[in-house]
Amino acid sequence: MREHGGRFNHNLHALRIVEQFEQRYLDFPGLNLTFEVREGIIKHSRDYSAAEFPELAEYELDQRPPLEAQLVDLVDEIAYNTADLDDGFEAHLLDLEILRAEVPLFDEAYSDVNRRYPQGAQKLKFNEALKHVLDRLATDLIENTCRQAEAAGVETVEDIRRHPHRLAGFSTELAQSNSSLKRFLHAQLYSQPAIAEDRDRSVAALDALFRFFLEHPDRMPENYAALAKREPVHRVVCDYIAGMTDHFLLRQCQELLGAPAGRSGVS
Repeated sequence: MREHGGRFNHNLHALRIVEQFEQRYLDFPGLNLTFEVREGIIKHSRDYSAAEFPELAEYELDQRPPLEAQLVDLVDEIAYNTADLDDGFEAHLLDLEILRAEVPLFDEAYSDVNRRYPQGAQKLKFNEALKHVLDRLATDLIENTCRQAEAAGVETVEDIRRHPHRLAGFSTELAQSNSSLKRFLHAQLYSQPAIAEDRDRSVAALDALFRFFLEHPDRMPENYAALAKREPVHRVVCDYIAGMTDHFLLRQCQELLGAPAGRSGVS
C-alpha cells in the first residue's frame, strides 16, 4: 500500500468496513452503528493524533474512549494468548515443563490442579490449568479496572473521557504475569520454524496476489471488480485481500498463479 501512497491500519480498515464498505441500506453506506461502537473500533488499542489523522476528527481524539472500548484490547489479548497456548500444546509445539518454568501464573494453576487430580490425564490437567489462568486474568482485569475507576473518582462516561489516561488495566502483579506469558509465546511458539514458515508463505502469497489483482482487477469477485472501476484499484484490492483467511489466500494463490507461495513462479 505504501507504494501507492496508502497504508494499511487494522483499526482504520475495520472502521472503513462498517462505515463504507458494507452495504445494508439504500440511503447510505455502512452498518449504521452507534458512535460509541465506531469510536471503540478506532480507539480500543491505541491513541491517534488529530494532526496526523484529520479524517478522524469526529472521534474526539483528545479524549479517552469509554471503559467498554478500553477493555476490548485487553480482553482480546487474554483470549488469543490462552488460545495460542492451547493450540501450541495440542500441536506438540510447546513443552509443558518449560511452560511451567517460564510462566509462573500457569505453573501455579497447574500445580493446584495436579495436587487435586494427581492421576488425571496430562491434557485434561493442562485444560483445567488454562481455565484457571484465563479466570485469573479476566477477574483481575475486572476488579483492578473497578479499583482504578473508583480511585480516579469517575462517575460518568464524560469523566472517563476527560481522564488524563486509560483506567482499564491489570494490577501490577497480573500485568507482569501477562507479560511473562507473552514473552514465552514469542520465544517458544511464534518463533518455531513451522510457524515462521507458515507466516512467510502467507506473506509471500499476499504480496503475489496483491500484485496480480492490481493488474487483473476483473479476476476479483464481481462486486469488487465493479468497485475497482470507481475507486483506486489498490484500495479495492487491499479490501478484498484483507478479508481473506490464510487458507483461502493460499488457495487463491494456487488457483490464480499456478504455484504455492514461496515456490517457483511466486516470490
